[in-house]
Amino acid sequence: MKPFPRLFKIPLPDWRPFSWGDAVVFVSLGVLLYLGIRLGMGAPAVIKGPEVDLSPGVLPYYVSLSLGRMAAAYLLSLVFSLAYGYLAANRPRAEKIMLPLLDVLQSVPILSFLPVVLLSFSAFLSPPLATEAASIVLIFTSQAWNLTFAWYQSLTTLPRDLVEASTIFRLNPWLRFKTLELPFAALTLIWNSMMSWAGGWFFLMAAEIFTAGEKNYRLLGLGAYLQEAANQGNLTAVAWGLAALVGTIVALDQLIWRPLLAWGNRFTMSMVEDDYPPTSWFYDALRTSKILEGLRCRVLRPMGEALDFLMLRLFPPKDKLPQVEGRTPLGLYVLGGALLVVLLYQGYRGLNLILGVSLYQWGVILLGLLVTLLRVLAALIITLSWTLPLGVAIGTNPRLAAWLQPVVQVTASIPATALFPVVVLLVIGLPGGLNLAAVLLMLMGTQWYMLFNIIAGAAAIPRDLKFTTALLQLGFFERWRTLFLPALFPYMVTGALTASGGAWNASIVAEYLQFGGETLKVTGIGAVIAEATASGDYAVLLAATLSMIIAVATINRLVWRRLYQVAEERYRMD
Repeated sequence: MKPFPRLFKIPLPDWRPFSWGDAVVFVSLGVLLYLGIRLGMGAPAVIKGPEVDLSPGVLPYYVSLSLGRMAAAYLLSLVFSLAYGYLAANRPRAEKIMLPLLDVLQSVPILSFLPVVLLSFSAFLSPPLATEAASIVLIFTSQAWNLTFAWYQSLTTLPRDLVEASTIFRLNPWLRFKTLELPFAALTLIWNSMMSWAGGWFFLMAAEIFTAGEKNYRLLGLGAYLQEAANQGNLTAVAWGLAALVGTIVALDQLIWRPLLAWGNRFTMSMVEDDYPPTSWFYDALRTSKILEGLRCRVLRPMGEALDFLMLRLFPPKDKLPQVEGRTPLGLYVLGGALLVVLLYQGYRGLNLILGVSLYQWGVILLGLLVTLLRVLAALIITLSWTLPLGVAIGTNPRLAAWLQPVVQVTASIPATALFPVVVLLVIGLPGGLNLAAVLLMLMGTQWYMLFNIIAGAAAIPRDLKFTTALLQLGFFERWRTLFLPALFPYMVTGALTASGGAWNASIVAEYLQFGGETLKVTGIGAVIAEATASGDYAVLLAATLSMIIAVATINRLVWRRLYQVAEERYRMD
């Protein structure tokens, strides 16, 4: 692993910024958004959800409902991430479509997903089930992208000697996934799972209460409780809701995340045992359980062996696969042609809807894009300035991590929208006013993507490399230049990519807020989208959303993808 050079000396590889895959993805997503908006325009004029009870006694019930939605969304996110990231990392032809699509999807605001998701489910489910399913899918959209990018980054930075060893041992795709790829990515996936849950809590309020004109889609849950309390200006109820949220997060940390970190420590790439490995009282209790030991030996192990045997039969080693050159079936060409016709027709109809946007409205959209871009850049600079040293400190010091990890999880998971009124009151008299508050809210929702990825990267640094730098008596700056920055570079790219996407997404709630019957907004693309959604101006909603998608996808392709390739080529843990 080479020392970390200055950024302006990094030789950027040849890179084709855009391809036909980008065009297909953009047109397809534009058509999907248009169809959702058309469904929204045809929905009943007045829709009203159930009333939210703000008494503290209902909080255990509301917490259980929200936990169920979060768990279902996380399982969906994990399955999606493993499948999607694996295909993107191992199929170069599919990667041309899948990575642009992932760039676009992470930049689509959660409120723009809702008309498509909710009204599509409404076509074949009853209204309560449709709203429930839509809420789970919307929480999924706030959890899946960072998991997918982290998994993809791990697959593309696998140490070459381990890859060659798996080839020598003739491991089939299943055994390679089980014994190499998943263990190598374990710590990254665990830390990003924490971030996914934090992101889910952050957007839970938007996923459980959604208003478009007189259409009020609402579910009972902790997010709806906090949203309703904030709308009514009931600070006592907000405090009760936050207390329930913090208690839930602490319980999850003790019962799930801390045991997972203690278990996942076995997968660090090191030949030296850690002096202070992560510990968990609950994990230690589970290891001493005779019932679980019997379950593992008599049920889980035979099931695992049967699954391994089945996967070996289904997916034999590559050298046993017949090499047959086949032609693409004619039916696929026919299906592709039919889909192309549908895309072009619906794209034409969507274009007609966008043509209804006036030049003044386009000017507001473009100005909003520029202003929000400046806020996103400010948020990223501030984020990197403090998450890099703190993330390295937590990731390399298990004793410090034992104290700070629960604090970080709790702080990251508190919905910033619930605290925004307090932030506004604190900064309204300062220079910048609401603009400063908007940047702070972006930070509260997105800085954790960077922090959790840096912690995962620091924790994955082999301990023998740390000891080597100590034996060589490298100075502070030299140690950072030759060890920490090169090892953390792929994780910083992943963190910055997901944090920037999260910042664009958070602009929806950072730039437009309704509190106590009053609407607060600042100039920005997020405010344009939120205001168009609230007023039911579907033409502006579609135009603003597509503009944001184009801007974010362009930045991702010209900046973050280049840095991803640099990380893949120069900063593997070889």
